[in-house]
Amino acid sequence: MTANRKTIAAASVSLAALLAAAPVWAQEAPATDDAAQVDEVVVTGIRASLRDAIGVKRRSDLVVEAISSEDIGQLPNVTIAEELVRLPGVNGTRDRGNQSQASIRGLGPRLVLGLVNGREVASSEPDRNVRWEIYPSEVVSGVEVYKSQSADLISGGIAGTINIRTIRPLDYRGPSFVGTAGAVYYEGGEDLPDYDPLGSRFSASLTHRLTDTLGVNLGVTHQEQKNGYSTFEGWGWNDEDTGGSPGDIDGDGDLDATFWGAQTQVKRLTETRNGVNGALQWKPSDQFELNMDALYSKVEIDEDQNQIWYGRNNTYSNFAGASGWAYGDPAASYTIIDGTVVAATLPFASVTNVIAKYVEDKTLLATGLNGKWMSGAWTLTGDVAYSKAERENLWRAIFTEHYPALAGVDMTPGRTPSAFASYDTSDPSFQPLFDYVPGQADGGKLTDELTSAQFDVAHYGGETGVTKTSFGVRASDRSKAYERLLWTQAPIVATLPSSLLSSFTVSDFDTPGFLNGDFDAVAQAAYGGFVQPADAVDEASGWSVDETVFEAYVKVDFAGDFAGLPVTGNVGMRAVQTETTSNGYESVNSGALTPISIDNDYFELLPSLNLTLALAEDQQLRFGLARTLARPPLDELRAGRTLFNTSPPPTGSAGNPNLTPYIANQVDLSYEWYFAPEALFAAAAYYKDVETHIGYFTQPVTIDGVTYNVTGPFNGDGGGISGIELTFQTPFRFIPALENFGVYANFAYVDSDVKEFSPANNPLESTGLARETATVDLWYSDGKFESRLGYKYHSPFTVISGWDGSALRTLDNESTLDFSASYQVTSNLGVRFQASNLTDEEVNTYYDNDENRLASNTRFGRRFSLDATFRY
Repeated sequence: MTANRKTIAAASVSLAALLAAAPVWAQEAPATDDAAQVDEVVVTGIRASLRDAIGVKRRSDLVVEAISSEDIGQLPNVTIAEELVRLPGVNGTRDRGNQSQASIRGLGPRLVLGLVNGREVASSEPDRNVRWEIYPSEVVSGVEVYKSQSADLISGGIAGTINIRTIRPLDYRGPSFVGTAGAVYYEGGEDLPDYDPLGSRFSASLTHRLTDTLGVNLGVTHQEQKNGYSTFEGWGWNDEDTGGSPGDIDGDGDLDATFWGAQTQVKRLTETRNGVNGALQWKPSDQFELNMDALYSKVEIDEDQNQIWYGRNNTYSNFAGASGWAYGDPAASYTIIDGTVVAATLPFASVTNVIAKYVEDKTLLATGLNGKWMSGAWTLTGDVAYSKAERENLWRAIFTEHYPALAGVDMTPGRTPSAFASYDTSDPSFQPLFDYVPGQADGGKLTDELTSAQFDVAHYGGETGVTKTSFGVRASDRSKAYERLLWTQAPIVATLPSSLLSSFTVSDFDTPGFLNGDFDAVAQAAYGGFVQPADAVDEASGWSVDETVFEAYVKVDFAGDFAGLPVTGNVGMRAVQTETTSNGYESVNSGALTPISIDNDYFELLPSLNLTLALAEDQQLRFGLARTLARPPLDELRAGRTLFNTSPPPTGSAGNPNLTPYIANQVDLSYEWYFAPEALFAAAAYYKDVETHIGYFTQPVTIDGVTYNVTGPFNGDGGGISGIELTFQTPFRFIPALENFGVYANFAYVDSDVKEFSPANNPLESTGLARETATVDLWYSDGKFESRLGYKYHSPFTVISGWDGSALRTLDNESTLDFSASYQVTSNLGVRFQASNLTDEEVNTYYDNDENRLASNTRFGRRFSLDATFRY
């Protein structure tokens, strides 16, 4: 706490000194050449989008990357994230074959703040993460990724802040009507039974000036994604460093980590996304403007799953530390690499066939009203916003189980994973049901509501000295709650009717065949159908968190001269007060559930300074200094806990309502050279001193006079993150034969000593930390025909698998290649072809910072789309 106070005090003194020194800058500054000079060159399509993006970057006070409205749609654009990950230092993770969440500058999605039109929005994830696929890319007019901080920017993005902008009708200069229709084909599902991998896309947008002062925009989108794919998954390893109790299998005196089990899986999904957006802009005079916008998006997932589980009965895990009765059987065989069992063929291992159905519905409503009034040198701005996200999901599974004489799993690194059973466990003629393996249903409902109001005042001065003074206040109220459903279904027959079943194999993995059948018909025969009982709500897993945030800021913009060079900048301070109330249930020694509620609050001062020095007409140097925060994940603030004290030592698992935020002090330095129209060379360096990190580990917690060893989320040590980013883009207009060609490329390198807190002896890098990231796009544009070949690479980095913040995995390096081509048939009609993941790159993850421990190997395949766009 002392260090924090010293940091705040030093920052406050520095800020006061800078404010006092601001008049010194009040010297005559020569006018700088604006990026708008590029308008003398008439360009469209890819070139226009790149030009507009660097125009945003050049004019910003901060270190920022941008995507223009032209940029969206040039490369595969099923999700906004697929455009975001092409920016310097931005990486993503693929979910169901599409880019989904984004990491920035070596920090994961939990530290990225997502905004729509400058407003924080609700999320259908349990924490604060944004799954960008819920935002239809067709409605976006632009995106900014802010990497440095200023006082007037909403707090919450230590990694960065991503702001999605939608159309403002009176400001829009494009065609009044834009309609797109086409097909999307996912190669990964082409050989799966009872499945057609051909999907469709449709969008239409109408923008119209009702009068000179009133404009309206209305858009609709529809997408049906048919993505089938195969996955081989390990269940983790029985290792003493991760809380297990392994034994010495090979008798060499060393403990051998064994895998808990494994599974193969095929998913055949239909994902339907429908969206509606609207905007109204009223500008009755140059002094007053009113904007209202709304976005509604609904995503429905219907997913048939076929799985095979190997070792549900713990045969492979060698649990309890013995030498292993199964591993010691004369018929057993196994492979050990560096103390880890990577393959084993054992007797008595269970093989479980699973026919499952997963459904998910999630919705987002984001709306707001913004008013701006100008009088002389004063500008007043008011903004109110409301957003609500909901997510309902349910997984239901039917199980049949076999115990072959031998069953094996091979997850040896460098090989395609495989599995083996000594007889055909997918034989439809004999599929036994057991009372001890009942059908299972697991799901729940998540609701997130966020209301905010903001008021800003700005006073504009002259062209030099203090050019603008602004201050503002913001208040937000957020409530997130989760309710879990969980029940089982006992079988009503001993075996499944063979007439309802079939089997199939896949070419991706060498495994026994998958059992298949119509889910509803098979469930009816096995259990009399899935019927939700009255006690299906699992109260122990439910929670809610209410969060109220009050913010105020003051910022001073200035311009002048430094060492004979024009300089602009701003200095400011943001104050943030956060109050939370966390609710849940407590259970002691498996006793009755008791409701608990815990309050917490914290206060932070966040100073910032930004300077831009014009080194020459086309060159500038930026410097940024700021203290930033990111609030703890909302689900980890849950109050629920399960405690046991009947035998020493007392233990427990819990959320942590008393978490304090992530805090970082950061410095940014960026050089930008706009050496030709549509051209840029930029080099950025940064350092972030992360004071505190949040992760899962076990530590003593005293509750009602008893000290428990509680496993859960806690604040822990942070560390430093440093990195560089290089960007180069240009058309080859200086080469006569290549004037219609160009390149966009970037490279980022990150180094960090910030670690997660597990495994204890070899902790993973912090979530999102990819040491190397690179993008290279080669493009051609002659006005009518355009094409782009895009390459993206990232080195391995840590990810969170699913909803559980403790489920850490390492995502292996990926290299993907994408292609797009379009032709403008007439001034109104254009066609476009896109191909994604041309090299059929697999997605691999592994456990425990150990490449020998496979978590998943997924084959999404290639994706192709063809569409036509009509503009009028």
